Amino acid sequence: MGIQKSPRLRTVDKVKPPYPLNQFPTNFAYNLGKEIVYLLATKSTPTLEGEEWEEIFADCVGAEWTPSNVGLDDVRLGVCAWGAKTVKARNPHEAASVRLISGRNSPIYSFNNKELDRNPDELGSDVLRIWNGRVEALRSKFSHLRTVVLVKSDDLTKLTVFEIETVLYPTDNYYWAWNKRKNLEGYDSNSKQHKFTWQPHGSQFTIIENIPTPALLIEVKRPEHVDKNAFLQAIKFDRDWIKVNIRK
Repeated sequence: MGIQKSPRLRTVDKVKPPYPLNQFPTNFAYNLGKEIVYLLATKSTPTLEGEEWEEIFADCVGAEWTPSNVGLDDVRLGVCAWGAKTVKARNPHEAASVRLISGRNSPIYSFNNKELDRNPDELGSDVLRIWNGRVEALRSKFSHLRTVVLVKSDDLTKLTVFEIETVLYPTDNYYWAWNKRKNLEGYDSNSKQHKFTWQPHGSQFTIIENIPTPALLIEVKRPEHVDKNAFLQAIKFDRDWIKVNIRK
C-alpha cells in the first residue's frame, strides 16, 4: 500500500506560520529587489544560485539560514522551515510551471536494491518513498514546511517568487513510465499530468510545479557596474590588509 497523506491535526492547525502562504511580509519585495540590485552592481556576471538565494531569502523574512544536506529546511523561523530553489525562465512573469530539482533519490542506497530494470511503477514508488521519508521526518519537527521558488531571467532583472507547501505524495496516486531518454517519469493517475522525472544515472529527482496565483512579480532596473578600483578606494583599501608569507 502506498504512503497516505498525513491527517490534519488540531494541535498543528492551531500553530500559526510566520505569515500566510504566498503572502510575503511587508517590504519583502523591496528588500529582495535591493539585494538583486546590489548583486548586479558588484558581480561580474548576473548569477544567483543555491546557498546565496537561501541566505538572501532568510534575511528578507527575518529567518535563520541553516544550510542542510536534505535541502528542505535550509531556512528556519520558529515553527516554519523552507527549502529554497532557483529556476531560470526566458520570461519569469509569464512562466506557467517550473521543474524543481529536489534531491537525489537512490533506491540502491535507500533500499539496497540494485535492480533498476524492473516494473516502472514499483521503481517509481520507491523513488517517491524516499522523498516522502524526508518530508515526513521534517514534518515531525516543523508545523509548517514550505518550498520558496525564485524564477529568474538570465539577467536577473525579472523575477517571480512563490511558495508552495512541501507535501507527501501518496504512491498510489501516480503511475510511471520510461521516456525516450531512458528517464523515469511519474504521472498523476487522475489528470494524467506529468509530475515527476527521475534519472537513473545520478538518481536526480525532479518535481514539476505549476506556478500558483498569487505569485510575486518583481522587476529591477539594471544598475551600472561598480568599478573594482573605485570600490576598493571607497572602502579605503590599504596594502596592509594583505599579509603574504612563504611556507618553507
